[in-house]
Amino acid sequence: MNSEKDIIRGMPRTIRNIALYYLPIVVWALVIFSFSSHPTGAASQIDWQDFFVKKFAHVFVYAVLATLIYRALRKEGVTLSKAGYLAIILCAFYGLTDEFHQGFTPGREPHLRDVGFDTIGAALAIYLLWKLLPKMPVKLQALATKLELH
Repeated sequence: MNSEKDIIRGMPRTIRNIALYYLPIVVWALVIFSFSSHPTGAASQIDWQDFFVKKFAHVFVYAVLATLIYRALRKEGVTLSKAGYLAIILCAFYGLTDEFHQGFTPGREPHLRDVGFDTIGAALAIYLLWKLLPKMPVKLQALATKLELH
């Protein structure tokens, strides 16, 4: 019986790269789209806490998206800086289209400030990969190398 790794290794290179590097981006973008397709309730009865939780969610999900995009671009041989800036720009653009989508979703409203939080999340992820990851403990750097984030 073949393990998942054996099956992936046996795929043609192009299909393998799509499965390993681009499919996660598409899946994560669909997760974001799915969240945006439903009305949101209050995360807390206290306004500032509700605001914080929702904006933190924007930062987090777009940090993940930027990391996935960055990883795929680096695998394609794009330079470190170009991959980082492209990841941030693509996340900002996707955030803009997501807010546009929310304008058509009952119970949701588009907010340009949310695109700002999305972009902050993407930029924060790239900053962490560029500046903080190289200073992390060896075990964490080894994990990043295994995940192909270096």
